[in-house]
Amino acid sequence: MNFVALQMLLGDRAKYLGLIMAVAFSSFLMSHQSSIFSGVLNRTRSQIIDVQDANIWVMDPKTQYFDEVKALPDDVLYRVRGVSGVEWAVPLYKGLPTARGADGTFRTVILMSVDDDSLAGAPQRLLVGSIADLRQPDAVLMDRAAYAFFFPGQPLAAGRIFEMNDRRVKTVGVFESSAPFTNFPVFYARYSNAIKYQGRERNMMSFVLVKPKAGLSEQEICRRIEAGTGFHATTRLGFGWQTIRYYLEHTGIPINFGITIVVAVVVGTLVAGQTFYIFTLENLKQFGALKAIGVTNWRIMRMILLQAMTVGVIGYSIGIAMTAAFFEITKNKVDLRGFFLPWQVATGTAVAVLTIVMLASFMSIRKVLVLEPAIVFRG
Repeated sequence: MNFVALQMLLGDRAKYLGLIMAVAFSSFLMSHQSSIFSGVLNRTRSQIIDVQDANIWVMDPKTQYFDEVKALPDDVLYRVRGVSGVEWAVPLYKGLPTARGADGTFRTVILMSVDDDSLAGAPQRLLVGSIADLRQPDAVLMDRAAYAFFFPGQPLAAGRIFEMNDRRVKTVGVFESSAPFTNFPVFYARYSNAIKYQGRERNMMSFVLVKPKAGLSEQEICRRIEAGTGFHATTRLGFGWQTIRYYLEHTGIPINFGITIVVAVVVGTLVAGQTFYIFTLENLKQFGALKAIGVTNWRIMRMILLQAMTVGVIGYSIGIAMTAAFFEITKNKVDLRGFFLPWQVATGTAVAVLTIVMLASFMSIRKVLVLEPAIVFRG
């Protein structure tokens, strides 16, 4: 009977392909938009992820997310260093100065600092140059996106000259950064240089990065820092999720992407359901003939479910392959880096497609279950 069910499904190629394409494009829209959504949210914490030396971030108690901070007084650094269990603590500055190339091309950039002595907080994925070269006078590291903008089509190389806040700076290396939410290029400099490139204010320190001593939990050190200094301390992962929650609660990102995903589900359900229902109506005589020769309702239900699952599996496979191919093709584009198809999205899309094909099949099953076998003998 399974063979008969598949022959019935494949008999009308136009409707069969229509069902497959409806499920495929529904799968593509759901998985693609969900992946973009998760990628955009992950970008909001990209610079937090890139700082891998320190486990704990200390900040003003009212800080809501990474891109909006209140500068800390310099004495906070020494108070944090005095907390029991802190192995080391270093200042971090984050600003948005303007970088200008030799030809006059300029862009607002994200400027991050590293510790003057230890160079803690430096990027890890270096492509050209050395982190140690940051100790040179007026030295900075730039990310690949910045290099592609200022020197399009040129091979990666150190030694490029820039201006920041009317100060001459030299690029001593190029690194691969996690794509920032604002899509600005990213630069790193020693703390003492970074505050000069931005322009001096009364307080310049954005965060304090902390490494706890071995054997102590990060949560315990955070509790001690908050109790001893009155400033907020959280883990790198916790600060990342704090930033993501801010964008979820205070921007239109989840609503806009959610509408697209819901539309994909609704369209997929309606189109696939209607097409499958019409397919079943056109095959009522065949089902009536099967019931007339003694095939049970249970067996017919299994035949319809097999047809629905076949359409679902093939359509889902095509749709998810289209999504994976899109991210594979665009992975080397600077502005689209960091976007990929998470396994959670692929799994969630599979569950949604299964729900769609089950709803479509149940609509058809109800019509067949009340079918009179005598229909086969009517004109």
